[in-house]
Amino acid sequence: MTIDPPTMKAVIQHGYGAPERVLRLGETARPSPGAGDVLIRVRATSVNTPDWATVAGAPYILRVQSGLRRPKHPIRGSDVAGVVEAVGAGVTDLQPGDEVLGSLWGGTSGSQAGTFAQYTVAPASQLVKKPGGLSFEEAAASVMTGLTALIAMRDKGQVHPGTRVLINGASGGVGTMAVQIAKSLGAEVTGVCSTRNVELVRSLGAHHVIDYTGTPEGCWPVCRGWHGQR
Repeated sequence: MTIDPPTMKAVIQHGYGAPERVLRLGETARPSPGAGDVLIRVRATSVNTPDWATVAGAPYILRVQSGLRRPKHPIRGSDVAGVVEAVGAGVTDLQPGDEVLGSLWGGTSGSQAGTFAQYTVAPASQLVKKPGGLSFEEAAASVMTGLTALIAMRDKGQVHPGTRVLINGASGGVGTMAVQIAKSLGAEVTGVCSTRNVELVRSLGAHHVIDYTGTPEGCWPVCRGWHGQR
């Protein structure tokens, strides 16, 4: 007697183009964790630039890698927050029932899983236990944007107490993370955003906020501090 493998619901990409035309909710085989992998029951995920770029299939040169007519891996998504369902051989620091967050991006897992699904597989080395005070939605939204901001501020920018940091797009996904990380590292933070987001950026810890939709005169007090002249 043949036993069918377990299935799951997932958002499956059938081609390239507008999301409403090429994405469909369907059934597909549930992935299995290999050695060093973790099977996660997805509770939340997020949409990032690589996701919508692959859905659109633009620029066309990307299709050489992802697939000419349709993507080789039809499930999008790389950020994940969820609950460990099972672990592969060699995984000792996580166990079923653990709440985790992490990323599939650039992972060594042999699975073709994405995170726009009920289950996904990720390398254990790219997962951490989710802090109890963080919701699944907050955790999933902080992975790629948070890592991008952290690497930019701490590793590349080497921000430290006394550093002055100007963050353009301070109300965006990476920008909101960068403001908070730079502030926590002791920097004097100036955020640039539109009028409607001034209070948001200020609430995140920015010492100064520049409204780029306002008049240039409103920028001079801060700009003099950066450039030494008007």
